[in-house]
Amino acid sequence: MALRKKDWHDNEGIRADAAKSGFGEQGKPVPMSDEDRSDKAYNENGFNIYVSDKISLNRSLPDIRHPNCKNKLYMEKLPNSSIIIPFHNEGWSSLLRTVHSILNRSPPELIEEIILVDDFSDREHLKKRLEEYMARFPKVRILRTKKREGLIRTRLLGASMATAEVITFLDSHCEANVNWLPPLLDRIAQNRKTIVCPMIDVIQHDHFGYSTQSGDAMRGAFDWEMYYKRIPIPPELRKPDPSDPFESPVMAGGLFAVERKWFWELGGYDTGLEIWGGEQYEISFKVWMCGGRMEDVPCSRVGHIYRKYVPYTFPGGSGLPRNLKRVAEVWMDEYAEHIYKRKPEFRHISAGDVKPQKELRNSLKCKSFKWFMTEVAWDLPKYYPPVEPPSSAWGEIRNVGTGLCVDSKHGSSGSQLKLEPCVKDGEEGSWSHEQIFTLGWREDIRPGDSLHARKYCFDAVSQSSQVTLFDCHGMKGNQLWKYKKGKTLYHPVSVSCMDCSAKDRNIFMNTCNPSSPTQQWIFENINSTVLEIMNIKDL
Repeated sequence: MALRKKDWHDNEGIRADAAKSGFGEQGKPVPMSDEDRSDKAYNENGFNIYVSDKISLNRSLPDIRHPNCKNKLYMEKLPNSSIIIPFHNEGWSSLLRTVHSILNRSPPELIEEIILVDDFSDREHLKKRLEEYMARFPKVRILRTKKREGLIRTRLLGASMATAEVITFLDSHCEANVNWLPPLLDRIAQNRKTIVCPMIDVIQHDHFGYSTQSGDAMRGAFDWEMYYKRIPIPPELRKPDPSDPFESPVMAGGLFAVERKWFWELGGYDTGLEIWGGEQYEISFKVWMCGGRMEDVPCSRVGHIYRKYVPYTFPGGSGLPRNLKRVAEVWMDEYAEHIYKRKPEFRHISAGDVKPQKELRNSLKCKSFKWFMTEVAWDLPKYYPPVEPPSSAWGEIRNVGTGLCVDSKHGSSGSQLKLEPCVKDGEEGSWSHEQIFTLGWREDIRPGDSLHARKYCFDAVSQSSQVTLFDCHGMKGNQLWKYKKGKTLYHPVSVSCMDCSAKDRNIFMNTCNPSSPTQQWIFENINSTVLEIMNIKDL
């Protein structure tokens, strides 16, 4: 017998939302006053609480789902869910808006409870005032830790008290969008071992405008320093209907739904993981390698405020390096070596006692990390190869016309490159200089040698622009450079060449003139085989 399906949309709620106008309604940016822009607005939360306080707790959001989502039917009988929201010193309006959006945009019969887990907050508004406010919502419970536990253990505490069939984890500064919950629960109803993630939209931390992430539907991945990355869905995995769920190797972190029993069969989170960080890799590797799967669901969308900065510290600091080492030791087998090569300091960190985790892996008869890399994340090495392909040129970049070297002075995104006397010529105070660069396999130029290159790239926007450092995006464009036989650094996008001026020591783009000595640059080391291949490529 075919399972009966139905349309879960709350059409009345959708109509009521569409009629709303006012600050931030329909997810529009809030116009900001000078007072709104003050540092004080950000100090407590890392996002603008003054703006948040102006916006209705029941604000409307734009329905930015793929149009096909409007006609999708889901099972008539879906499992219910406990929503778990950990928080520490969260802003009043941002926390309440999270709860209101869940209650407003979820079918009531699918919400068993909303569990707010307070990780030892010390702000007055989160104590009695919060309890009195939430008393009006019978489904909301507040749990409190006895000491500061960190995100991972706080989530686990919430999960251990949950009673519904499915646990859904959200952050404390989110807004659930239209019909967000049924598409998640429907996938779990079809396969209890599926972990599902909504599309995470961006609520801007200044003006609270609501929009998609750049690139929208992409697969979660990582590089070999264990930074989270997103990569395009390869053609082989694209569905005829782009609104259908797709497999993702790694989740972004805080927003996902999982069948409660399956979560505990997988051992929950490793309790040896401290504070925050690395837990999204642990759960992702674990679910794939131990007989489950993970999907992103385009018809489920939840907005999330990406903070400007983290406004609080944790006693004893972050557990991140130790956590990553722990995940690598338990789950990544021989691939852990690729991380240690790039982060040699990890070799000396203690991962603590990983015996219980390894026993869990054995008892669940989990597959190898090699299986994960070949069957699940097979498209990752194209973007983030475990072994870096050889670079084509590296070392100092000396200008022929001036005899000076390119210097990035340890700058970050947006800083200009300058000419400086070459350190190799015995320039004083060499610690303040940064004159080693790598033209790598991605055809971008980064400060540092090839194994320890920084994440900033030479970037130019036009035929006369300054050359600056910008966050590397790996998408060529403004960051694609060709090192030609005549020693010119050619920039295909602006059809121009890197030039400089001895007078003000600026480095800028100019119309190519191969005979001009100020446009000739000598890289200290060259791998001519690699260089030739790169220069033939893309032409």
